[in-house]
Parts: sequence; structure tokens; C-alpha cells
Amino acid sequence: MTKLADTTNALIDETSPYLLQHAHNPVAWWPWNEAALAQAQRTGKPILLSIGYSACHWCHVMAHESFEDEDVAAVMNALYVCIKVDREERPDLDRIYQSAHSLLTQRPGGWPLTMFLAPDDLVPFFGGTYFPKSARYGLPAFPDLLRRVADFYREHKDELAEQAGRLRQALAQSAASPDHRAGPLKQEPIAAAVRELKNQFDAADGGFGGAPKFPHPGSLRRLLLAATGAQDTQAQSMVAASLRAMSSRGLYDHLEGGFFRYCVDAQWRIPHFEKMLYDNAQLIPLCAEGFRLTGEARLRDAALASAIWVMREMQAPDGGYYATLDADSDGHEGAFYVWTREEVEALVGAQDYPLVAAYFGLDGPPNFEGRSHHLQMVRDVAGAEPVLGTAADAAAATLARARATLLARRAARVRPGRDEKILTAWNALMIKGLARAGRLLQAPALTASARRALSFIQTTLWDGERLASGTKDGRNSPYGYLDDYAFLIDGILELLMTQWRSEDLRFAQALTDTLIDDFYDPNGGGFYFTAHGHERLIYRPKPFADDALPAGNGVAACTLLRMSHLTGDARLADIAEATIRAGFADLSGYPSGHCAMLEALEDWLDPPPLLIVRGTADAAAHWQAMAEERFAPRRAVYAIPDGAPDLPPGLAARTLRGALTAYACRGFACDTPVTTDADYRALLGRLS
Repeated sequence: MTKLADTTNALIDETSPYLLQHAHNPVAWWPWNEAALAQAQRTGKPILLSIGYSACHWCHVMAHESFEDEDVAAVMNALYVCIKVDREERPDLDRIYQSAHSLLTQRPGGWPLTMFLAPDDLVPFFGGTYFPKSARYGLPAFPDLLRRVADFYREHKDELAEQAGRLRQALAQSAASPDHRAGPLKQEPIAAAVRELKNQFDAADGGFGGAPKFPHPGSLRRLLLAATGAQDTQAQSMVAASLRAMSSRGLYDHLEGGFFRYCVDAQWRIPHFEKMLYDNAQLIPLCAEGFRLTGEARLRDAALASAIWVMREMQAPDGGYYATLDADSDGHEGAFYVWTREEVEALVGAQDYPLVAAYFGLDGPPNFEGRSHHLQMVRDVAGAEPVLGTAADAAAATLARARATLLARRAARVRPGRDEKILTAWNALMIKGLARAGRLLQAPALTASARRALSFIQTTLWDGERLASGTKDGRNSPYGYLDDYAFLIDGILELLMTQWRSEDLRFAQALTDTLIDDFYDPNGGGFYFTAHGHERLIYRPKPFADDALPAGNGVAACTLLRMSHLTGDARLADIAEATIRAGFADLSGYPSGHCAMLEALEDWLDPPPLLIVRGTADAAAHWQAMAEERFAPRRAVYAIPDGAPDLPPGLAARTLRGALTAYACRGFACDTPVTTDADYRALLGRLS
């Protein structure tokens, strides 16, 4: 490999850590901007679009192999205008070109995404993901591919123009909605999703499917709702088995908490070691709910430890949450996390080592690259006594000492890189996740962390009319997306269930107004991913299916229904219904891939219980705590102190009658309010 020792390109002025990782490549990278697109049109060169993110292992591999190589860079620079995009900064571009990749190749995409675009219309004509510098894995050598693609583009422009037309049409059809006013909405997809998930379930190891294995929190949430609503005992056992496996094996960091992105094997043994904010934002509350459902202490412990890790390692001093931790450190994936037996024994001492080895699996063969160990819980503390003759209390104390010792040693290692972008949508997921876990586990520090993050977003990323999708080094992104608004409204509603603040409701209402004004499709129903005034791209996605994040349309429909029922604004329920109808054909075709939309459908068909408690702050909080004694994941409880200012008319009408008053509603229908402890307890017994 030949490298240029000292060079910079047009990425040098960016703030994205991912783009800055490539700012010294010999490749003449451009960021995605008008100047780059104009350069492609002026030269007639096709665009080589490379999309990735800072914590992506295979992105690093392709960069080291090809983008840092002077010879490969010379080919790229001669034949293409090369544009590098951080998918976390520009989720619109990533969503569009991932969809195009799937249509062109009939295969799922991933990162790094490598797409070749015509310079005049930005429509891709060829693409893939990772390409090696030399031919292997059944893939062509990247330099050879570059030359062949450029030759094909030059020699087949008419044919590619016809292909571009077909691709545009297919993309447009994917965003089109059927008539959202036609046909009844039905329950069948909800039950069908549970059946699909049962068929996909891995009975041996938990989770769904084989390797690589992802946690799929939306799927587990759907089963949890079936377990608590339809009293589906099989669904409950599937949730418990999956969360138990994920929190005891290699997906979980057993020293300081936090979940990795996914595992490369079907048994949850070895992960790709990046830690993503959005995974933890969904798994922390899911573990808390799993604990409330099953009583399994390890799920509570995993939720709390992961939340503490987030607050310590991922929360900026001014309140926002950072995006990711890298998979690699010191040039090797997992180097920060794995251990040799000799290293652990030397650190914990010969007396404690047998127990530590038995607990973490060090007494078995190395599980990482044949020479080291990634820690996982092979035996629980209660199992130590029959194996090693150690009582549970003594074993727990030994393991606590060992964890502290290993963490201190790990802290001295080269740390994984941290991408310190603060992304609105991901922060919103974490705000909801920590607020929910804090409420379910009676851990107010989690809720306080979520409130700090909300304050940061409101003061830094909200200009009074619109959200920015993220910020880094004092520079806000120019756009906001559907997920930013929908997820943040959802997070605020969760925070309001922990502590009522009328100013938070006003903020949620302002976000709701912008969401509808800027993203809603009044003709077809549903919400576009990009705002009406967004940069013009090859198409506007309207996402109904979940991916690593819940579908923005599903979350939007849920939040609009809940806002409508809370405030009495029926217009919001109408828009939510139109959104559900717009996505109903999609979710009916593949229910288990649309779990966020299914939750909205369920809330529309069977409105969840809504409990409004009015009284003094302390008295209302007491009744709210009584409601939390019984786990009911669909129920919403808001304790609104008497005298809370600026309530919307529908909420203000639920007035205090005596010392305490509780209103139980479903949708827009409310029961007679209750004012005594006895009647309130009876009311709670009737609410699911």
C-alpha cells in the first residue's frame, strides 16, 4: 500500500467525526453540497457516493485498504467526483440510496454503502456495500470495479437513462400511499405479527433468526404487549428468554453496562463492538419492562447499569447524548473489551480467579479470535455455591471486587473513539427510554438525565419554529426530519408521566404543529421523512416499516393519538387515523416488520387507558405511584397539580373536585371521576 504522508481534502472543514476521519485521505473527497454536485455536472464524471458512520467497523476496513492508498485514490480521483456522507448527519440521503441499492441489487444494503450516481440527475446506476482492495469474499477488487463501472457508464448512457427512469418510478411507488379513506381498519395484522414473530423466534437462544443476530427491540415490544394484553404466555416466555440471553451473553458489556450493536453469531456470544445510542435507548426501557413483567432481577440490573453507563459516558456536560462509541480501538476491533486468562488472573489474584473464571466463562476455550475472551455470564451468582462451594453473598462480593479491578485496568487501555455528534432523534429515543425506565424502576436519576437532554434540545436545536436534526462543535444541521419531531413528542409525553410541566406540553404542541405543517401529506395521508421545503432529492421517502429505529410514521400516529386524547384536540386523531390508513396496506403485507405502525393501529382500534389525576402535587404524585404498582405498559397516567398553568381546554375541563380527583378515559370517552382512595383503587383494578 502506498500512502500520501500529508494531504487534506474538502472534508477538512466539516464537524462530523466520520468525515474528518477521511479528511486526510488522498481521495479528493467532497461533502454532499452544491459545489460537489456542480463539479460533477461540470466535468461529466459520475459520482462515487460513499456513506458510512464513525463507529462502523467495515467502513474502517475499506478506508484503510482503499481510501488511504494513493494508487486506489488516483483511480477514484481520475474517474469520479467522490462524495463522502455521514449517514447519521444525512439520514435522508442514506435512506434514499439504501432503498435504491436494494432495488438495483435485490439485496439488503448496509455500511459502507458504495453507490455510483449519474451526475445530471443523481440517480444511481450501480452500487454495493464493502468492496475489498483485492478480490476476495467473492467480491471484485475495488480498483478493477472502479474502472469497469466508469467504462460501462461512458459506453451505455442511453441504456442507463432507461434504467434510471424505471428506478425513479419504483422509488416513487414505494412512497405512494393508497387511498387512505377507503376500507375499514382491522385487528388482523396485530395477531398476524405475533404469529410471524413466533415463527421467526429462535427457541434455543432467544431473539429472531440466525447470524448475524440483532436485538429487534420493536419486535420484543410487540410480544410484550401481547403478553400483557392478550395474556399470551408463549409471548411472555419469548420476551423473557430473549432479554435473558441478550443481557447475560456477549451483546451486553458485563463490566459497565450498555449493549453492543449486534452479534456475529446466533448464540449472542461475540458482538460487533460498537455501542449505538439508539440501541441502548430502546433496550434500556425494554429491560425495565421485562423486569416488571417477569420479576427477573438481571433485567433490572442490566437496565440500570446501562442507564448509568449512558449518563456517565454518553451524556455531554450540557445535557445532550453523544451518538456512538467505535467498535475499534488501537487499530483492532474489540481490543478495549476482550481479555486473556492470564491478564485476568494477574489482576484479580489467584484466590478470586476460579470464581471469576467460572462466572465469566474464562474456564472455557477462548471465544474471540481463538486467543482471548469476551466476558459473558456463564453462571449466575446463585450457581456459584454448588460449583465452587462459595455462598451467594460471598460470590457477589468477590465479583464486585473483580469488576472494579477489571474496569480500572480497562480504563487505562486505548479507548474506542466517541462520535460526539448530538442527534435529535436519537436523543429523543433516549429521553423516552430513560424517563420510562426511571419511572418503572423508581430511579429518579434517570428521569433527571432525560430532562437535562430535553432542555438541551429545546435551547440548542429548536429555534422556536423548527428543529435541527443534530449539532456538533456549535454547528447545527440545516434540516430536521420526521423522526426528530415524532420521537421528541413521544419522549416529552413520557416525561410528562413522570413529572407534569405545562411548559413541556406547550413545547410538544409546538412540535406537533410543525410536524403537521412541514411533513404531513394531506392528499395521501402519512408523513414524509423530509420537510416540504427540504433540498430536492430523487424522491421523498414516506417510511412505514421499522428498521433499526421505529418507523417515523408509526411513532407520529401514536403520539398524535395520545396528544389528541390528552388535550381533547380531535383534529390530531383524524390525522393519526389517515396516517394509519396510508400505511395499512404495507403493514398488512408484512405485519412483523411494522411494529411501530401496529402500535398505532392498536391504539386507534382499542384506545389505551388514560388516567388524569388532579390534586396538590404531593397528593397527585401519591395516586400516580399507586397506579404504577401494577405493570400496564399501554396505560398512561398524568398527575397534574391543581393550579398547573396554561392547560388546553380539553384538559382544563378535568377539574379538581375535592382533595383529589381521577379521570379514567379511553379515547375521548371518560368515566365518572373518582375522589376517594377506595374508589380509586377499584378504578385501577378495572384498568389494564
